[in-house]
Amino acid sequence: MVFPPQPGRHVSQQTVLAELRQIRQFYHKDSTADVQVLDDVNLTIHAGEIVGLLGRSGSGKSTLLRIIAGLLPPTSGEVLWKGEPLKGPTQDVAVVFQSFALFPWMTIEENVALGLDAKGVPTAERDALVENAIELIGLGGYENAWPKELSGGMQQRVGLARALVVNPALLLMDEPFSALDVLTAENLRTDLVELWSDNKLPVQSMLIVTHNIEEAVLMCDRIVISSSNPGRIAHVLPVPFPHPRNREDVAFRQLVDHIYALMTQRAPIVSEADLMHRSTASTSMAPAFRALVPVSITMMIGMMEALAGPPLNGRADLPVLAEKLQLELDDLFPLGESLELLALAELEDGDILLTNEGVHFVLSDLDERKAIMGHALRHHVPLVKMICALLDERPTHSVKAERFRGELEASMSPDYARQTLQTIIGWARFAELFDYDEESDRFFLPDSSRE
Repeated sequence: MVFPPQPGRHVSQQTVLAELRQIRQFYHKDSTADVQVLDDVNLTIHAGEIVGLLGRSGSGKSTLLRIIAGLLPPTSGEVLWKGEPLKGPTQDVAVVFQSFALFPWMTIEENVALGLDAKGVPTAERDALVENAIELIGLGGYENAWPKELSGGMQQRVGLARALVVNPALLLMDEPFSALDVLTAENLRTDLVELWSDNKLPVQSMLIVTHNIEEAVLMCDRIVISSSNPGRIAHVLPVPFPHPRNREDVAFRQLVDHIYALMTQRAPIVSEADLMHRSTASTSMAPAFRALVPVSITMMIGMMEALAGPPLNGRADLPVLAEKLQLELDDLFPLGESLELLALAELEDGDILLTNEGVHFVLSDLDERKAIMGHALRHHVPLVKMICALLDERPTHSVKAERFRGELEASMSPDYARQTLQTIIGWARFAELFDYDEESDRFFLPDSSRE
């Protein structure tokens, strides 16, 4: 048995499969506030296209995928499937997750057959479909193997076969290659694109959630870029290149660079007049603190030293730097933005460049680096300035961390608040501004800071 050929791949001729209208999603935080994950998301998925959903952590990519799959109802807005309201999971949509999610007590054949068994497909037809899916995805001969006997790449192939065997109209993939090593991921991506290009996949469309820019340009016909906290659709870009695509092609590299530039754009500049208007309109508004991701001093120093040395000499194209340092999007951007926050580097049109203070830091000895970092933290991170001020005022030179955790939770989720405090503690320890005692949950001044 073979899967039927699928529609042509020209997006302009396609019918609409899924449509999201003004989707908003909130998660309950406590009795007084909710955390907004998605805001006013509008998205249409057509038959005959591969759509990439690209964004960093906090952009709600996985939440959006679950909403499209009917696994999570949106807080507000509407999801349509083939023009009808989506009320829950549909057999026309299949999902491949980042984790392989295989049942270890079942053989490969049994794992692949799960969806068909749930639908009550007759045994003879089920066996033929399973055999075809296993052969299609390159697992022939492994039908009776156990998941533990397979490599990570082969286990993910089982996940793909399990999704494809039910002939879904739409295949959703949530970072399906991120748990694999570089070579295995590349092989699986290549095989999947070849099957799609040859009309051998039993799907009409695919939506791939990823944080890998090159992966999105390599595979997708259209790339949707989401911003973070809350997730919004910031840009939608067509990818005009035919398959197979060449990473070294000039136009390919230009599109990758363009996406990096879009994702490092600064927020619009707010004038002093606007700020005055906002302050008079809401004088009681609590200060909003910026959520920080776990970026270590060691990682920041490593990036600055790599930037400062030849052949980069203080400035680098972000894709080049990502390749040089073997960094993914979710590692590279937080590093660059943390350095920009501290005025040690700047992000500009997809490039990163060291500031004069950043160059000074790299050329300094350890003591001078601590002083530079301490100055940057006090002047550019309001929460650090607040903690230092209270520690200096108190005769005991200590203060409960819970107070600042509460300040943070006024403008972010408890998880982000804990993460932000942990990041600040690591930075402050390096600069010897203050330290933290986990047992008493208190910040305190080290002896060297009291002298």
